[in-house]
Amino acid sequence: MEQNLEELVKKTVETALAVEGQPPEAEVSVALVDDGYIQELNRVYRAQDRSTDVLSFAMQEEGEGEPVIEGQEDELILGDIVISLETAARQAVEYNHSFQRELAFLTVHGVMHLLGYDHGTEEETAVMRSREEAVLEKLGLSREEG
Repeated sequence: MEQNLEELVKKTVETALAVEGQPPEAEVSVALVDDGYIQELNRVYRAQDRSTDVLSFAMQEEGEGEPVIEGQEDELILGDIVISLETAARQAVEYNHSFQRELAFLTVHGVMHLLGYDHGTEEETAVMRSREEAVLEKLGLSREEG
């Protein structure tokens, strides 16, 4: 089962990057963890002491007060995605679709954040959801597929 999950995540990342026009050499790291681990990350990096489904840590952002990293112009390291498998399993049941679809959705969601998409406003959310669903459809995991 673990290899199947790894293959699903890899294919999902590759498909999301291709749909978004990213070069094939772009790198994304994905960690599949439990609720306790993601809760600790959420507490440390977002000051929210609770588990969550997915966290993204973008390498290409330059926020206020962040240093510009010199010498990495040729590398396309987009960042890290952390997904709680426990939360993904619960959400799959809650949303009445397969665990594979939920894992793929959370993976795509993480990739979209690494690429700069956000869901702070209704308009941003609509754009992000549309892009996510386009990737899931390409993978054969659209909402109707379950």
